[in-house]
Amino acid sequence: MSELISRSNNTINFIERKASSSAFRKLYAEGMGLVEETAAYLDGEGRAEAKKLGRVAATLYAAESMRLTTRLMQIASWLLLQRALNSGEMNREQMMVEKKKIRLDTSSAKLTAAGWNELPEAFRLLVNRSLRLQAYVCRLDQDLFGEPQETDRAPVRNDNPVGSQIELLRTAFAAR
Repeated sequence: MSELISRSNNTINFIERKASSSAFRKLYAEGMGLVEETAAYLDGEGRAEAKKLGRVAATLYAAESMRLTTRLMQIASWLLLQRALNSGEMNREQMMVEKKKIRLDTSSAKLTAAGWNELPEAFRLLVNRSLRLQAYVCRLDQDLFGEPQETDRAPVRNDNPVGSQIELLRTAFAAR
């Protein structure tokens, strides 16, 4: 409790309290649940649905799948670090060193990208849920630690259609 009170002005730090409360446990469960749900979808129903897609949509699906899994792994890493800090397994300095390896800025294709509307609805919902969760974790991270990572930027969709296509091509050719 004494950690929650700032010595300089004797105020309660509600953000730190939230990060170690039942609200965090709920966030942790939501994040890890989304990781599991996404993995099950991509290995099962998503794989079958992807085979039915046209060439453009299939390429977009492959690129978005990589972004989705990257985004969720980064969120899971952040949640695990915060849990380790809360439980005393790591001190703040150790956690901050590890936190620097996490990127909470994985973007997604624009909703108007070629092939987006052809993607399976269940997949699009997973992408949208992951983006909302990433945005929430980014805000919480900023509130807790105050200093944005060098790469921190709002985890929103790419509003540049050319940039979106270039990123799609870069992702597709990088996988080969």
